[in-house]
Amino acid sequence: MNIPLFKPHPWHGIQPGKNVPDVVTAYIEIVPTDTIKYEIDKVTGYRKVDRPQKFSNIVPALYGFIPQTYCGTSVAEYATTKAGKAMAKGDGDPLDILVLTEHIITTGDIILEAKPIGGLRMFDKDEIDDKIIAVMVKDEIYSQYMDISEVPESIIRRLKHYFLTYKNLPGAMEQVCEITHTYGRSEAQEVIRRSLFDYQKEILEKNVTFSNL
Repeated sequence: MNIPLFKPHPWHGIQPGKNVPDVVTAYIEIVPTDTIKYEIDKVTGYRKVDRPQKFSNIVPALYGFIPQTYCGTSVAEYATTKAGKAMAKGDGDPLDILVLTEHIITTGDIILEAKPIGGLRMFDKDEIDDKIIAVMVKDEIYSQYMDISEVPESIIRRLKHYFLTYKNLPGAMEQVCEITHTYGRSEAQEVIRRSLFDYQKEILEKNVTFSNL
């Protein structure tokens, strides 16, 4: 058995899953009990403090990304076509994922298997910032859902509200983020395929160094 001597980089050193895009590996950065927004430091792979959560904005699901994905040209082209919104580009990060589960998981910096069932097509100013919505594999309640259309609307509204408000300041007139669509399983799988393609073409084949990301 070949055991690595060092912890792999969560973005580059962990496989995206054995059965992508039906089931993916999700690296979880933050959980609903966090009052700090954590994210991966792209150079070291350590989880770092990004910022305190603004006001009462607490993420309503496990939140992280799919390893070895990248929101680049292909993801942006697909989103632009679907949304009819020109001049968009990928945000240059791994593909975000939210994982629904009945269990209370109290810490991030973990990996789990998740089944994508849909997504939110989000624009953060002029950048595509899709959010894949998934359920944790073998979860007694949420794993029964095969498509986002089966999920209670109250859960979807909660997810949307978080992302539409988590960057806003009180009294600000301009809304920073826009969600144009909620899409289903097949479209989520296509976004994942394209993010894997973008990672291959724009990170691996261009030999981008971590310090340049």
